Amino acid sequence: MRYPEQYLQFIEKFNEGEYYECHDLLEEIWMEDKSDKFLQGLLQLAVGLYHRECGNIKGARWMFGNARKYLARYAPSRWGLDIDQIILYIQSCEQALPDADSIPYAKAKAMAFPSLRLLIDQS
Repeated sequence: MRYPEQYLQFIEKFNEGEYYECHDLLEEIWMEDKSDKFLQGLLQLAVGLYHRECGNIKGARWMFGNARKYLARYAPSRWGLDIDQIILYIQSCEQALPDADSIPYAKAKAMAFPSLRLLIDQS
């Protein structure tokens, strides 16, 4: 399958930890079909990670919950991604969040947090 260039760039930026840039890359193709909850779920995962990095724990928790809910519809895989693996990752992110609505930026940046490398299955 041939994937949109923005999707491939999203994967690359996600793997580099550039979560803010991820949003801009997928938003354009998601806006063409807002009923596509797969793309919305990926967007919300990236936004959740960005919120977490900035210390907005409440926002991260909200985005992770939405991302998990939207992506679960597409398990076990979609567009070459292992959705089951992504769901497990989101759950580990939710568990790693501190019990607070927000934390200082420096504390958020220094905090150990689960990571995930997205890989497109070419088979």
